[in-house]
Amino acid sequence: MDINIITYLACICFIFIFGRIFIVPLTKILKLVINSILGGVVIYIINLIGGTFGFHIGLNFFTSIIIGLLGLPGVVCLIIIKLLIG
Repeated sequence: MDINIITYLACICFIFIFGRIFIVPLTKILKLVINSILGGVVIYIINLIGGTFGFHIGLNFFTSIIIGLLGLPGVVCLIIIKLLIG
């Protein structure tokens, strides 16, 4: 009877450790995806509004990576770069 309890406790500990190993990277990937989607929406809105002023930021792989890593401050960074480069 004691061996069954120890086995169950060991399995529960293993499940917690195994879950912890895989959940942490998934949350980081989920945060990256959410930042990319929010940034893409913000760039789309900026392109809609900025179209009347002749301001356009391309939505491509490079800008998506910048926005995914930095979030909304990445959008501000892209706007500043666009204004500096012209």
